[in-house]
Amino acid sequence: MKIAILGAGNMGLSFSKSFLKYELIKPENLHLITRNEAKISKISEEFPNSKISTFDDVKELDSDLIIIAVKPQDFQYLSENFPFQLNQSQMVLSIMAGIKIEKIQKLLNHPLVVRAMPNSPTLLGMGITGYTSAQGISFSQLISIERLLNSTGRSVYLENEELLDGVTALSGSGPAYFYYIVDAMIKAGIEMGIDENLSKLFVQQTMLGAYHLINNSDKNLEELIHDVASKGGTTEAALKTFNENNLKEILKNGILDAEKRAKELNG
Repeated sequence: MKIAILGAGNMGLSFSKSFLKYELIKPENLHLITRNEAKISKISEEFPNSKISTFDDVKELDSDLIIIAVKPQDFQYLSENFPFQLNQSQMVLSIMAGIKIEKIQKLLNHPLVVRAMPNSPTLLGMGITGYTSAQGISFSQLISIERLLNSTGRSVYLENEELLDGVTALSGSGPAYFYYIVDAMIKAGIEMGIDENLSKLFVQQTMLGAYHLINNSDKNLEELIHDVASKGGTTEAALKTFNENNLKEILKNGILDAEKRAKELNG
């Protein structure tokens, strides 16, 4: 299989690394295309045996799969300045937030589109990607896409494309919410007089351990919270403040606003 990646940014490059790591593609069958000419030498160092071009240099694409990894705001410009025609057998995989399959098909004048929403832990092969596809894509074509997505972590097929905006808000943006909470905890530690590096260690290991407890316990989240929050204790004092300030509602509303923004990106 030959793969071209339009938009060799963080996500495009992390996908490329995963494909090569698991030998799903040969380096010489990978074509990385960037708008930024200044990035070419750095990308060449990381991918010495792959083809690297700027958008302006590409006159035709002979790849079986074209992955669109540009920012959603740049897609209109890209499609209007597309210097090449796609042929009937080529597949398109979009990892842009918000842009619907129908719009991609229309702007590229091409029917075979799969839309996916990965997240940043794909960099470590620990991502999760929701994906859905246009009509007319065969089961075997979908399986080959799934194999590629699974090299970056886990993937979940969604029948209903509308749910992808929710996936974008939940897991696509989700790592940033997690970092935000971790940052608040570390800063609280510093305020209590704990050295910054030590505060980081306590918080990061706590989060790691708590994650494994969620994964390995038969208890639901309420029960796990109850196990830590004994009556009249320190945890209860923190949770009381969170509840009085509607922290859970604030977080939930933020995530719903992220979904709303994903819907707006389709224009």
